Parts: sequence; C-alpha cells; structure tokens
Amino acid sequence: MTAAAELASGKGHKDENFPVASVLLKKEHRAPIMAFYRFARAADDVADNPSASADEKLTLLAAMRATVTGTSDADAPSAALRDVMAARGLDPVHALDLLTAFERDCTIERYQTWDDLIDYCRYSAMPVGRYVLDVHGEDRSLWPANDALCAALQIINHLQDCGKDYRTIGRVYVPLAALSGRGGDVTDLGRDASTPALHGTIVDLGDRTLDLLARSAPFARGIRDRRLGMEVAIIQRLAEDLTRRVKTRDPLAERVHHTKSEAARLAASAAIGYWIKRA
Repeated sequence: MTAAAELASGKGHKDENFPVASVLLKKEHRAPIMAFYRFARAADDVADNPSASADEKLTLLAAMRATVTGTSDADAPSAALRDVMAARGLDPVHALDLLTAFERDCTIERYQTWDDLIDYCRYSAMPVGRYVLDVHGEDRSLWPANDALCAALQIINHLQDCGKDYRTIGRVYVPLAALSGRGGDVTDLGRDASTPALHGTIVDLGDRTLDLLARSAPFARGIRDRRLGMEVAIIQRLAEDLTRRVKTRDPLAERVHHTKSEAARLAASAAIGYWIKRA
C-alpha cells in the first residue's frame, strides 16, 4: 500500500500565503505549531493527490486518525504531533477535526451554498487557529473571532486557486448556487480567463469574505500574548489586501498572490499599527 509520505507534494511552510510559526512567536511555541503544520501538510497532500484513488486516500487518512488517537503508530507526522500534544496537555480534537475536512475532500467535489462552504471551513480552517490559541494558553472566548479569520483565509485560498483546483483535481469550492445565480457554470473555471458570470461570483464571495474579516478585525487586540497578537494583525492585513485583489484581478489569468516585497511591506505596516493600538 502507498504510504502517505509517497504522496508528499514537497510544499513547505514557507510556500503558504500566510505566516506559519514565524519568528515573531516565542521559541517555545514554534515547535508544537510546526508539528501541527507538518501533520496538516501531510494530510492535505494525501487528500489533494491527483493520482491516488479515494479509497486509498481514505485508508491513509484513517491511519493518521488512528495514530493521533494512539491506537496505531502508522504515520510519523501524526505520531510526532500526538507526542507534542500529550507533552503540552493539548486537546487532540483540532487535529481530528482537520482530518474530517480532508476525508470530505476525498468524496465531496462540490459545495452548493455559502453555508456549506463555511461548514467545510469549520473543519478545514478553524481548528488550525484554535490549536494555535491553545498552544499559547489563550481564552477560548477568542474562538468566534479566530473562526471568522480562519474561514476568510481558507476562502481566499479557494478563490485564488479556483481554476487550478478545477483543472487538476476536479474540485470546486465556489458555491454552485452563487455561480448559477450569476448565470455561470462550473465549466467557466476551466477557461483561460474568467467569464463575466464567474467574475461577478468571485466579487460576491469576496464581499462576504470581507464581512468575515470585519468580524475578525478586533481579534489581534484581544490576544494576551503580544507576539501572537502581532502575527494575527499581520495575517489580518494580508487577508484584507488579498481579498480586495481577488475581487479586482482575474485568478484564472492573473497573479493574485503577494510578492515577497509586497507581503513584507504590508506586514511592516500592520505590525506598526498593532503596536500603536496596544501602546
């Protein structure tokens, strides 16, 4: 049987749109966050592999779930995360929720409504931020703001990669009701440039993503750990800018992602603004 490592994409934390366990965080918090990232990356690579069958993927993800819960040692990244969580007294529910999202990816290729997409984000994105908050010992009253930000980050990624996801793995996260409401069809995602219907749909979804980001705007200031608060403020700023970009640029034909210099400029501005507000 294929091992999960054989399906690795080669993508690492430096390839993500947003900071992962950056040097802004205290050193003692970076290792448990990186353990979660490596686990999530391994599971994501399994779910998104274009050549493995759905049954094969589900078997590998089941081995990861069994390893997290301690009934197996079959998967190395899952075992490493399990050990970290046990040592730090962290709840494994976030890792298990994340696996639920990747299991869905093996069998669900379409989402009908915005609410369906948010429900997917409940498992694919929100647990990541919740885990980071738990690592830092932050209050769970922050979860609603975290959930709004994490859902926004996930949807931004879906919109940026909507054409690639459709062409390479046949998956569509753009809600079909939103697309059909604009007179579009999923085949629009396979074109070299967005149709007016697809563009209008992306604009609509971008507006709803900005609503999520408005709800997460106070998040950074509510975090006790100021270094984590700064990282969240930076992520918030990057997300706001990317959402506005995806509304004005064509993700099928143009670059939406930030360059390193653009991201650095936005990060510096967000960090300065954070410290002024916290002073």
